[in-house]
Amino acid sequence: MPQDRQPPEQELARLKARVQELEAELEQYKGRAGDLDKQLSAERAERQVIESTPPISPTPDLEQTLGRLVKRIAMILQAEKCVFMLHDPEAGELVAQRPAVGLSDEQVKVFRVRATHGASGEAFRDAKPVVLDDAVGDPRTVKENVALLNIRNIATVPLVMETRDEQERVVEKKTIGVLHVFNKRFGGMFSDEDVRLLTIMARQAAAVIASAQLYIELKQEKDKLEATLESILAGVMVVDMKGKVTLVNQAGRRMLGLTQEGEISAPLDEVIPDERIRELVKRSMTSQKESAAEIEVKKPAERVYQGQTTLIRDETGQPTGVVAIFNDISEIRNVERMKSAFVATVSHELRTPLTGIKGFISTLLSDTEGFFDDESRREFYTIIDQECDRLTRLISDLLNVSAIESGRALEVNYTPVDPTSLIEKTVSVQRSYTDKHELRVEIPERLPRIMADEEKLERILTNLMNNATKYSPHGGEVVVRAVREGDSIVVAVRDQGIGVPKDKQTKIFERFERVDTRDTREAGGAGIGLFLVKHMIEAHGGTIGVESEVGNGSTFTFSIPVEPKRAGGGGGSA
Repeated sequence: MPQDRQPPEQELARLKARVQELEAELEQYKGRAGDLDKQLSAERAERQVIESTPPISPTPDLEQTLGRLVKRIAMILQAEKCVFMLHDPEAGELVAQRPAVGLSDEQVKVFRVRATHGASGEAFRDAKPVVLDDAVGDPRTVKENVALLNIRNIATVPLVMETRDEQERVVEKKTIGVLHVFNKRFGGMFSDEDVRLLTIMARQAAAVIASAQLYIELKQEKDKLEATLESILAGVMVVDMKGKVTLVNQAGRRMLGLTQEGEISAPLDEVIPDERIRELVKRSMTSQKESAAEIEVKKPAERVYQGQTTLIRDETGQPTGVVAIFNDISEIRNVERMKSAFVATVSHELRTPLTGIKGFISTLLSDTEGFFDDESRREFYTIIDQECDRLTRLISDLLNVSAIESGRALEVNYTPVDPTSLIEKTVSVQRSYTDKHELRVEIPERLPRIMADEEKLERILTNLMNNATKYSPHGGEVVVRAVREGDSIVVAVRDQGIGVPKDKQTKIFERFERVDTRDTREAGGAGIGLFLVKHMIEAHGGTIGVESEVGNGSTFTFSIPVEPKRAGGGGGSA
């Protein structure tokens, strides 16, 4: 063996040491390779973000451009939700904007935060990213929004709008909002690398928004205008000068019988079935003048509309379209018809007693030879007296209707009243007016004295009994039943007459309203009796209702408090 050769044990130790050195160097190379690989991966990801970000589009395509952008952000960062918020200086709030990923339109609409609150406010104020791994437990979050959007973790970066000079140097920065991603998928947390990528994409989003800020403002104004148009009761329709319908609000769709929702862009002749409405619009387009017409339609319901048109002109004064406004005047016309019928009926009602009074007085005056005996004369005087009372009641009713319509409360003069005696007296008087009906009183036990306006209470009973006999043309039984229930006296007037249809049982208490049948027309009446009855009862603090079936009679039931709710001593007015 050569003398310079080392013993095997030493050679083995040297080789082991060399292997350890090589392993250490390999680990260093692996570390450098890993760092290089991470750097390359980050650069590739950044390049992918920049290359995949949609180019800035013309402003009308803003929503589509931002839609693609937020979807790309959510995909790259593996986030369940992505939304950006813009600052509203007037409200001092950050307001969520469409489009968004993982949020419904309703959630976007209500998602807003004070610029001084929450993670959103912190990122906006400090113009720095904010990352929260526990949105529920972190004190910086607005818990209502966390619950509303079901947020677990958050990464938020400011949206910074940059103004550049001709040399593309940044001369001004302005934070206009924030960009959020919520809920890292697969249970993960947002990393520093995620924040760096989100910051890059926020610059892209801010550039898109900055390039279309005017469009956003115009769209907001358009949305406000559309919301206003949709909320007004008048129907609004816009037609351009080519005859194409460009807008119909919700009230207009209902009035014109249109079922189509959303924007309408179709020729007038295809959209509007009613020829008179089409003619109104076309007349305005042809003459280039305002136009108006009253239009009765049968579908979708019988209604009367007052249609008015006016021209839309551009800044040069040239007409660009026609706006038509439709007001539903059905109720006005209905009231006018009822008032006309009321005037005719009242004229008849006034003429009837006056004719009787005039006739009997003329007869008495012409009896110079004493043809009529004292008994006959007394009968004539009684009829004249009754007809005068009838005239007085009618005139009083008209004055009360006028007071109610002008908003004045009916005067109630409270005095102690014995309801049992009042009911029996009123029924007794009514017996003298009919020989076809059997009038009965049912009062199981004597009623307590009450505080009420005796005259008005008598008018209520008289009116209800008159109606009971008037609308029972073939006779029958009329029963007045009265009982005490708690702190009230309840009175029911039941007849066996023609009855009241279900759809009229609330309307008959309105002024001028009558059930229109041959029997009711023959019975006459001004259509104000039940209207006054209802208001006189309510002036006492009571209520009235009706149960009825056509052909099987009606029962009108009203209640009067034993003591007035606000009694002014023993009498006076309410």
